[in-house]
Amino acid sequence: MQTHILGYPRIGSKRELKKACEQYWSGKISSEELAEAGRAIRFQNWKTQAAIGIDLIPVNDFSFYDQVLDMSLMVGAIPERYLPLLENPNISPLDHYFAMARGYQKDGLDITAMEMTKWFDTNYHYLVPEFTEKQGFNYHSTKVVDEFKEAKRKGINAKPVLIGPVTYLLLGKEKTSGFDKIDLIHNLLPVYLEILKDLETNGADWVQFDEPFLGLDLNNKEKEAFQFVYQSIRKAFPKLKILLATYFEGLNDNIKLALSLPICALHLDLVRNPAQLEEILLQIPEKLSLSLGLVDGRNIWKNDFNKSLEVISKVINSIGKERIMLAPSCSLLHVPYDLEAETQEGILLPEIKQWIAFAKQKLKEVVLLQELSLPNPHKDTLLELETNKAAIASRENSSLIHNETVKLRVASISPSDDKRDSRYASRKTLQQKLLKLPALPTTTIGSFPQTGEVRKWRSQFRKGFIDAKTYENLLKEATEKVIRKQEEIGLDVLVHGEYERNDMVEYFGEQLAGFTFSQFGWVQSYGSRCVKPPIIYGDVFRPAPMTVFWSSYAQSLTKKRVKGMLTGPVTILQWSFVRNDQPRSQTCRQIALAIRDEVTDLESAGIKIIQIDEPAIREGLPLRKSEWEAYLDWAVEAFRLTSSGVSDATQIHTHMCYSEFNDIMPSIAAMDADVITIECSRSQMELLDAFADFKYPNEIGPGIYDIHAPRVPTKSEMVQLIKKAQDVIPTAQLWVNPDCGLKTRQWDETEKALKLMVEAAKELRAMEKIS
Repeated sequence: MQTHILGYPRIGSKRELKKACEQYWSGKISSEELAEAGRAIRFQNWKTQAAIGIDLIPVNDFSFYDQVLDMSLMVGAIPERYLPLLENPNISPLDHYFAMARGYQKDGLDITAMEMTKWFDTNYHYLVPEFTEKQGFNYHSTKVVDEFKEAKRKGINAKPVLIGPVTYLLLGKEKTSGFDKIDLIHNLLPVYLEILKDLETNGADWVQFDEPFLGLDLNNKEKEAFQFVYQSIRKAFPKLKILLATYFEGLNDNIKLALSLPICALHLDLVRNPAQLEEILLQIPEKLSLSLGLVDGRNIWKNDFNKSLEVISKVINSIGKERIMLAPSCSLLHVPYDLEAETQEGILLPEIKQWIAFAKQKLKEVVLLQELSLPNPHKDTLLELETNKAAIASRENSSLIHNETVKLRVASISPSDDKRDSRYASRKTLQQKLLKLPALPTTTIGSFPQTGEVRKWRSQFRKGFIDAKTYENLLKEATEKVIRKQEEIGLDVLVHGEYERNDMVEYFGEQLAGFTFSQFGWVQSYGSRCVKPPIIYGDVFRPAPMTVFWSSYAQSLTKKRVKGMLTGPVTILQWSFVRNDQPRSQTCRQIALAIRDEVTDLESAGIKIIQIDEPAIREGLPLRKSEWEAYLDWAVEAFRLTSSGVSDATQIHTHMCYSEFNDIMPSIAAMDADVITIECSRSQMELLDAFADFKYPNEIGPGIYDIHAPRVPTKSEMVQLIKKAQDVIPTAQLWVNPDCGLKTRQWDETEKALKLMVEAAKELRAMEKIS
């Protein structure tokens, strides 16, 4: 019985990779210094896993930005617009790589970044591969081989990890019409075979192929592609041990397909879908091994050893322990590094901390499950089992978790609680009369650059170096500056800048009951962007107003309208580590009622435009279509609960980013937000087609410049994007705004881009003689 993991966090235990990348991008360190930072993180990860007792240690799970982008480089799927960089000897491969992720705007070149979207139903973002009908592939990058050789030199029993060829194609987009991307499998597979040949030549024994699409709905052509790929690999490499990894869902109707593939081991996510095991054990081929994903790779709660051992015992009785591998359910990329770093008193209560396991602790859980499955476990191992039992029992019986008042309020929700007083058409008339906004009104999504100075104030306040009044005055000064800056730029609807906020979810979690936090619980969202998800451990309610003071203060500084800025219940749920002892829908309704209280308080304080961000609505969609309706029913209900307690004249906005909306447009419309803003610039307004085809009735702000890259677009570029939007959406419904919040950007680029955005809107108003 071997232990392994599918992947490990790569940002560094203290976010070393984030800091090194950002220093490199700002010119403060060299490419070799960045490479050295990467080597140090990789070695530390390998050393940690080996010391704990993991038998097969993954390599190529490290990335300087994104593993899908790495795969695109590996197979030479480089969009044509980046070829000038590739052909320029003065531009390093590293800069070429980052240009694909972040765009490139120097040396007389102006090249947009690749599109970014969510990795299945997680909050991790990947760079979307771009394919054309005659797409060629070639063995362009030897990254996986280089890291495998590096691990071997360090004495690591390494298992190379590759995104499977079928999943890689299905993650991408056809950039020209008239073909199906899955047909490119015949062009792509020879490059994979070259990579495998290189790995085998250098001593690889096991290779892990990540094929999570096996857990999704597949058509016949996609199923045939799986057969073609793995039969071809087995024929070319009869001795190579292939581990096929599925995760985030069960195989369900793809069980027969997966079991028919000529592979050595199949990984199952038994956290997300434990029920699949029964049918698999009935059909499993004689020599196929099973990798049991029993330790949760997506959440931070301790494994219940007794339950896991029951599963292991069942599988041993069915196929024998020699054909069993133990692992987390998926890559540990999605959880923080190490609970042992959480030493600061007053952050994680000891009672709650005993219920939690981060990545390093999950390694230990996998190894302990292996040891507990032996005929005569060591007494120290048995002591660990008793400690685990005590922690599980403590959580089940804790008085911290349950609040009967909250439960009663949720149970008392009535059908009218999630409906506005009037339909949108009537509300729009009232809002136009009150707000008096021009056509193509301009705004931003919420946050403005959080400079080092602002972060320093927050750190000084938390450490007690400055008192609450001093901190408040500094934030007031920053807020007034950003209001004046927006007035100077000429924006129509302003925001307060969010200088008091650390993160759009963390900030609210800190003020809601039922939440707790970690000190170093960082996880990667995209590139160098890391978030520290709150931990929802108990029933949720709002003890006091959370945003009213700062929104009211900002509104007092200007005659223009200032938006109240809130994060929606589904996004707070999705971007937190959620309690797993009750349905997610129940927790979401609790959060929705807490946000509803804040919305009505903002309205009472005179804030007449309120934005409730829900970027995670699409992300939370189940991977199987058969489960969509149930999820969308409670997710839409939760949003409407937050927004339906206000008068018709109060304008409700929402924001969504990096999502595909085509399949869920009726649910997006059912949210009934007066204005929705969406990411559109990286896709060149492609995402807007879904709203146009659906004839979306309410107002919409398609983002016209990408804030996830430092590149400043030209005014003409923004004008063209607005015109593209006008081609499919009536001008009377359109707003003009960036893709997302500006928190991570620098002031210089932000100011330039927003001025050009406002000029673009004014130019179009003048051209069409609209006011």
